[in-house]
Amino acid sequence: MKLIRVGEPGLEKPAIVAADGRVLDVSAHVRDYDSAFFEAGGLGKLRGLATGALPEIDLKGRRTGAPVARPYKVIGIGLNYADHAKESGMPIPPEPVVFMKASNTVSGPCDDVLIPRGSQKTDWEVELGVVIGRTARYVPDPGAAAAHVAGYCISNDVSERNFQLERGGGWDKGKSCETFNPLGPWLVTADEVGDPQSLGMWLEVNGRRVQTGNTRTMVFGVHHLVWYLSQFMVLEPGDVITTGTPPGVGLGQKPPWYLKAGDVMELGIDGLGRQRQTCRQA
Repeated sequence: MKLIRVGEPGLEKPAIVAADGRVLDVSAHVRDYDSAFFEAGGLGKLRGLATGALPEIDLKGRRTGAPVARPYKVIGIGLNYADHAKESGMPIPPEPVVFMKASNTVSGPCDDVLIPRGSQKTDWEVELGVVIGRTARYVPDPGAAAAHVAGYCISNDVSERNFQLERGGGWDKGKSCETFNPLGPWLVTADEVGDPQSLGMWLEVNGRRVQTGNTRTMVFGVHHLVWYLSQFMVLEPGDVITTGTPPGVGLGQKPPWYLKAGDVMELGIDGLGRQRQTCRQA
């Protein structure tokens, strides 16, 4: 099942994408795809709807929002692809590198990305996003983690490398700028995705392919990450984990190059759709 939200910011309607590609409005049955929805077993309710009676939404000219409403937490995992760690000049971490992105970084999959004021090194990162479906607190082992995953979506973990790496302290300053986490276009439920460790992924800047990877090369897989994080914090329904990026980011180019106003990013992950963002100055 594919969950999608359609409408202008703050006015999105929850919908589903049917097997035949039609977008069906479920707002008469579901208020929004938020923490309360997942906590109350909303996915099961959606599966029980008679889709033939649902009104259709024409997406032409309509904005698609992030597939989950503003989450309580967005948790990032750094250096989670060995070849990306190498291009960043950093060792492969013995444990997951964890940082936070402000929850208001979340934006629609085709919304503009704002280059922050004072930015020198705004960068791209195609990532697999994991959406939590059930509260995860001290999950006993990675094998039990799958039961806590609602589904998956594309994340562009936009990062400002000067803020992140050269301005002291932790990474959050370079990860939490406005619009720095386009999500979607859909949330695909875990049962439909199957194995999250076999998904091809790519990203292009101005039509130039810069990232090509596969989730199979993650250092720490999805279920390990959910288990690991639950030992340090409570993962709540609707929380998002961005799981790391393959090589090819601007920081790793020879020589490095970065985004500027007018640049266009396009990215995709197998089975999860694609995104397109235009950069503009904040």
